[in-house]
Amino acid sequence: MPSLPYRGRFAPSPTGPLHLGSMLAAFGSWLLARHAHGQWLVRIEDIDPPREVPGAADLQLATLAAFGLQADEPVQYQSRRHALYQAASAQLLVQGKAFHCHCSRADLAGQHGIHRQCVASQQRPQPAIRLRVNDGSRIRFDDALQGSITQDVDREVGDFVLLRADGYWAYQLAVVVDDAEQQISHVVRGADLVDSTPRQILLQQALGVPTPAYLHLPLLLGTDGHKLSKSLAAMPVDTNAPLPVLRWLWAALGQNPATLHSATSVADLLQHAAAGFEPSRLQKESRIVAGSPPA
Repeated sequence: MPSLPYRGRFAPSPTGPLHLGSMLAAFGSWLLARHAHGQWLVRIEDIDPPREVPGAADLQLATLAAFGLQADEPVQYQSRRHALYQAASAQLLVQGKAFHCHCSRADLAGQHGIHRQCVASQQRPQPAIRLRVNDGSRIRFDDALQGSITQDVDREVGDFVLLRADGYWAYQLAVVVDDAEQQISHVVRGADLVDSTPRQILLQQALGVPTPAYLHLPLLLGTDGHKLSKSLAAMPVDTNAPLPVLRWLWAALGQNPATLHSATSVADLLQHAAAGFEPSRLQKESRIVAGSPPA
């Protein structure tokens, strides 16, 4: 979408406080938006109530504010956007690009969880809705940091869920509909979501909406090799001392620490960061984080 103004976003799920890994995605997406003289939006992805933590969304927004990362437009909440998802799913059903499915995980166990045809052993009270993934559905895209990515969606993923059997919208549908409706031109997020991108591109094609540019930032890993935000050692970032954390994140993004050396406030640091950010210094490899988070 090179002809459109740059519009980026940070879209956390309210499952707990923001950790270093999520703050790296927030800061990185903010920096890239500012570097492009574009807009940076925040969207709370609160469509999975069983996984949500009460008060987490407000805490996440307060953390972003403490770090000076303010959205350029009002914060959006997926829980208030059900009509958009309903319209999109209805369009796909009418066009034959999606279908109702009664298959359970147990039904699909013999197919390694990959749905290529319905094999339901019994009817469910409420069926799921799946996108019909045609044979030969190979998606290739160029990630601005990770390079060329190719996935055979039919063989590796299969017909994927848009509406779960428990009545909740699936992440893949909601994120595609929201990015299109908010005119997001560039998606910057963690590398753990690279594998989801081909599904989202396939769904964008089915809905006839534009495909944004993608950049997947490196993950922060604990010394055990697991994603930091899922590590037992992961701790919420300290909102009382944002400067050390921002400097640490800046270095983790491959930037020159000297650029922020003279900053004495959050506003001053962000001004220096926006002016001195060099996208060419971003590293695609995951980073091992030893010891405690910066304080």
